[in-house]
Formats: sequence, C-alpha cells, structure tokens
Amino acid sequence: MAEKDIRIHNKSDKPFNIVKKEAEIFQQCEKIEEELPRFMRGFFAYLKGNVLPMTRLAYLQDILFFFNYLIEETDLTEAQEIRKIKVSELNNIKAVDVNMFIDYCRKYKVEGKNTITIYENNNKTLARKKSSISVLFKYLYRDELVEKNITDGFDPIRVPKAGEREIKVLQDDEVMIMLDAVTNGIGMTKHQKSYWEKTKKRDKAILLLFLTYGLRLSELQQLNLSSFNFNRGEFKIYRKRGKESIMPLNESVTESLVDYINNERPEEDSIRDDSKDALFLSLQGNRLTERQIRELVKKYTAIALKTSSKKGYSPHKLRATAATSLIGRGNSIYDVAALLDHEQVTTTQLYAAHKENVKRDLVKNMEWEKERRNEK
Repeated sequence: MAEKDIRIHNKSDKPFNIVKKEAEIFQQCEKIEEELPRFMRGFFAYLKGNVLPMTRLAYLQDILFFFNYLIEETDLTEAQEIRKIKVSELNNIKAVDVNMFIDYCRKYKVEGKNTITIYENNNKTLARKKSSISVLFKYLYRDELVEKNITDGFDPIRVPKAGEREIKVLQDDEVMIMLDAVTNGIGMTKHQKSYWEKTKKRDKAILLLFLTYGLRLSELQQLNLSSFNFNRGEFKIYRKRGKESIMPLNESVTESLVDYINNERPEEDSIRDDSKDALFLSLQGNRLTERQIRELVKKYTAIALKTSSKKGYSPHKLRATAATSLIGRGNSIYDVAALLDHEQVTTTQLYAAHKENVKRDLVKNMEWEKERRNEK
C-alpha cells in the first residue's frame, strides 16, 4: 500500500517548516508503534505526554531494536514478529538478559544482501539504550504488567561526566583563519573554490550565526526569511521543548545576511515551493539539510585547524566556541547561559572552566624580571 501524502493544516503562529518537522517526528513514532505489541498502548501514551518528541522517537527505536534482538538472538520469546511478543514473555525476562543485550550492542553485525555492516557503540549510546529499556520496564511494573522491577539489576555504564570530557573549540586566531577562508577563499583547494564562488556569502552568514549566537544545528537549519525583522534588528528561533526566543542582530551578522539575501540567494522562481521561505538554500533551490550544514562547517573548520575535512569540527563545537569566546570576553556566565538556552548554568560553567586554561598564556607574556634584565 502506498504511503499517503501528509497535509498540514497549520493554525498556530509557527512557521510551516517547524510544524512539518514536528509532524514528521510524530509520524515516525506512530509508524514504530504499529510494529510493537498492542499491550504497550499505555506506554505509548505515557511517552507522548511526558518526553520531548525526539526523545520519544529515540526510546521507541531502541525498544524496537531490543524486541528484534529478543526474536533474532535469544529464546526468550516464541514470537516470529515483534508485534506478537507477549507481555508474559517480558515478565520472564531478568536483569541479566538486559545486561547481555547491552553487551551485544557494544559491537554487532547486520548482514545485507551483498554486505556485512559492523556496528560499534560507545558508552554514551549504550547508556541511552539502557535508559530506554529501563523506562519501559519501570512503566510495565508500575502498571502491573510485570511482577518485578528488574531495572535495579541493570549493570552501571561508565559515562564520562561533563567536566571530564575534553571541550574542543576553535581559538580566536583559528576563527579568524576560518573567516578569512570563507571571505577570500584562502586555504582552499581548486575544487573547493569552484563551489565557494557560488556559496561564499551564504556560508559566511551561516558561520557567523553559529559563532555569534551559539545556535544549535536544528535551530539554524530551520531559520526562515520570515524569522528576521531587520527594521527591529532581531530574529526568532525555535528552541527545544517548543520554546520561542527573540535574538538581537549585531552589525556583522546583519551585514552578512543582507549581502547573502540580496546578492547570492537564488531567485524566487528557481526555489521549490516548500523552500521559498527557507533562509539557507542549496544550489538546487532546496532548504539546506542538517547534513549539508554539518559538512559545510567541517570543511571550513578543517581549514582553520589545518587538517583534513574529516577531522573538521561539528556545528556543536562552534556552539562551544561561541560560549568560551563570550565568557573569555568577560560576559556573565548567567547571560551566556540565557543566550545558549542552557537549562542549568552548570553546563555553561564547563566552558568557563575550559577558558581558565588561557591563564597560562596570559602569564607567559608577563615576564617582568626578564624584561627588567633585558633593559640593563
């Protein structure tokens, strides 16, 4: 049966592309729910009302994978289809069975028609899978569908604390190298320059928005022309949890955006109907995808770092660069937290701690005694 077209009747004040993305996540969730057993309907309602849409989708994907594992890799169920797994079979699952599943997820293979793909997961991903299964079994126990709460027996997974992770950011001089590259083509190969000539104004505006506001990738990708009010010097973004935020425009960003919109953005008749309001477009007249923006950022950061494109930084590291640069310029941690939409200021403090490393560089240039001796 062919899939039906999705039509969106938008009566909210949200832009069409934001509503469309939310609808697509909703559809993905419903599609997975159709594959899962019917006794989980209460669980589906619980997720829908208590977690963010992307979290709901991640939980459902993990649980679908777990149920498929039960069928393909164990004798814990007699079902041949996921939707036919019985709640009585889940009632017989022990903590050790889930621990073995998590261990399986560390490294497993999937055989295709002509290929074998090896998947490896780090502890962060394993911890998320464990969390998904924990939420499921806690719910089943709460609703008396299983007799025991087995989640206390799940093995702990060591995930580095936020403060233990290395924070990768561009230094100020590297930011300048990157901006020189996007402005003048410095450091590019001949092949890169051929594309750069057509997209340099767009690319510069993207980089400046990341560096100035520390936007998340999804926030930048969803920007529209109608998001901006240049007369008032501001623009609107849509955060996680459905929040709206008004951001002030500064001169550098305004100048770059106006230059792109007036002198490089494709003409109206060459833009696809569903992308006419999109701010950042591909050469084919489509809204740039998150993947395209990610590759663009990796290319320019690689030039700044003098490394290969594969080792370039992600948009999230430009978000970290914005945070450390703002704090390094003496701005309040609380103000920076508000700009970046951090729920807890402790997250922002990690960037402040990272910036403290600059002390070593500062004192290196304050050799009073050396200067005194040199003057003699």
